[in-house]
Amino acid sequence: MAGRKPASRQDYIHGSTVRKAEPQRIPARKEHQKEVRKTSYKVRRNQEKALQIDLPYLVALMAASCCTLLICINYIQVRSVMTTRMDHIKQLEQELDALKSENDTLQTRINTSVDLDYVYKVATEELGMVYANKNQVRMYHQTESEYVTQYEDIPNY
Repeated sequence: MAGRKPASRQDYIHGSTVRKAEPQRIPARKEHQKEVRKTSYKVRRNQEKALQIDLPYLVALMAASCCTLLICINYIQVRSVMTTRMDHIKQLEQELDALKSENDTLQTRINTSVDLDYVYKVATEELGMVYANKNQVRMYHQTESEYVTQYEDIPNY
């Protein structure tokens, strides 16, 4: 006992005293066993009911399963068609943007290729054209439609 520490008072109070044994709770076990028996009886009864599937229940279950399957297949088809159409719309929008860009480029080239000063010079000097006076210009308003037909008679004022 040379390497051992002397026991302190706390060791005797907390560590080396004999503890009182708690009484066994036998009634709790019996109640637990009764609950287990009731539960297992209910489980067995439900299992027996589940094994006794009658024909109308089976038919209803199969009909519900078929309806669910058809609804799922229909949903997948509709989703696929919608995705295809969305992709087609995106493709058409890209083509439209490309055509608008090309149209703008061509319009810019046309506008820059026409020399308006040259047109004015040819019209006034070679063809003898002049600007109209204010008394020569007459405004025409058509009330029936927005468009003017080229060969339609113009009313006199």
